[in-house]
Amino acid sequence: MPPLSLITGATGFVGSAVARAALGRGHALRLLVRPGADRRNLAGLEAELVEGDLTDAASLARAAQDCAYVFHVAADYRIWVPDLARMEAVNVNGTRALMRAALDAGVERVVYCSSVATLGLTADGTPADETTPVSREAIVGAYKRSKFDAERVVRRMVAESALPAVIVHPAAPVGPRDLRPTPTGRMILDAATGRMPAYVDTGLNIVHVDDVAEGHLLALEKGRPGEGYILGGENLSMAEILALVDAARHQSQRRVRLPVGLLWPAALAAEAAARLTGAEPRVTRDHLRMARKHMFFSSAKAAAELGYRSRPARQAIADAVAFYTSLGMVPPR
Repeated sequence: MPPLSLITGATGFVGSAVARAALGRGHALRLLVRPGADRRNLAGLEAELVEGDLTDAASLARAAQDCAYVFHVAADYRIWVPDLARMEAVNVNGTRALMRAALDAGVERVVYCSSVATLGLTADGTPADETTPVSREAIVGAYKRSKFDAERVVRRMVAESALPAVIVHPAAPVGPRDLRPTPTGRMILDAATGRMPAYVDTGLNIVHVDDVAEGHLLALEKGRPGEGYILGGENLSMAEILALVDAARHQSQRRVRLPVGLLWPAALAAEAAARLTGAEPRVTRDHLRMARKHMFFSSAKAAAELGYRSRPARQAIADAVAFYTSLGMVPPR
């Protein structure tokens, strides 16, 4: 019998890629799915679907029963967060409840999908790694702080309860099946459709979502419990990212680089409008605070210990643009 793996977040971007990678390794899949969730990313997947929610501990206990492995990928991923309690309930309390369910079920291994958002950044913009110092106070934004808190829960349970969990830190994944899209996917989409006439001088580590998914399986097979592994790709400036989007579209767009300070009034106005309408703002003060740093990372530890590899960022961005084009969200060339 193939090992039974529970995957949370499989209707989402990274989770659906992890599900496909696990199937490719011969795993039997049990997928935790929220009632009413968009299930398009599950098309063609042979899997048992179990309805539940990270805020419902009883549903997590049922889902983990008889599973050999758990991949916890689900998270409330938003930069604009008017409802902090909901984000904490899902990202922090939900993670704690799922880890307890995994312990009670006697699972052999957990892979917890954290984020590079929980890691420190270097003062000079050189790539950070898993050992770069970080403090909660230095972390910008409710989402990043919630992931920091959730990771501390996992690490504490590894130390105190022998939770067999390995932690992975995806960088900024892009690629197919980002239906929502995520904030990074929104950036690619806006650039591809001409809705980004200006940008700020920041930088990201861009990685193909399928490489992140492969990294989850390598962490399961080779990772050490309690250890964290960055799953990244290429460190690129925003100008370089936008150039790759243009290359994928076979076009060239004129854009203006702006100082972060000039966009502060626009962010305040966008947040005020969002509070009135409920629509997510395209730029917020947290976006701008994050943009002051080059968020560059090294995957050397994952490469050395797990055998992790990543394809060029050019391919990741091209696949993302092709996906949005296939949905009609980007006009064909």
